[in-house]
Amino acid sequence: MATSLYLFVMASVYILHSPSSDKFYIGFNTLSVEERTARHLQEYYQNKFTSSYADWNLFFQLKCETNEQARKIEAHIKKMKSKAYIKNLIKFPEIYEKLLQKFKDS
Repeated sequence: MATSLYLFVMASVYILHSPSSDKFYIGFNTLSVEERTARHLQEYYQNKFTSSYADWNLFFQLKCETNEQARKIEAHIKKMKSKAYIKNLIKFPEIYEKLLQKFKDS
């Protein structure tokens, strides 16, 4: 009897940081974060924002329950347009815990 193996990767929101430019990139991901970061570093996404810098590091990752939840959180963080808000995600875990609750699928 043949069995199938499915690789399940949870959706997540990730934030990359470029130390040379002190810029952040906020993304939504259904691949492994390691693979997605590698794609950004290898200029897989040509002519895109991340291809301008070659020193992206994973700054933050938030695993979400669904793709929809991850997309909503990504959009929320982008709307904030604030480096301080992004840095506070690391400093104050209650912020991302509230985001997970606020954007929980009903």
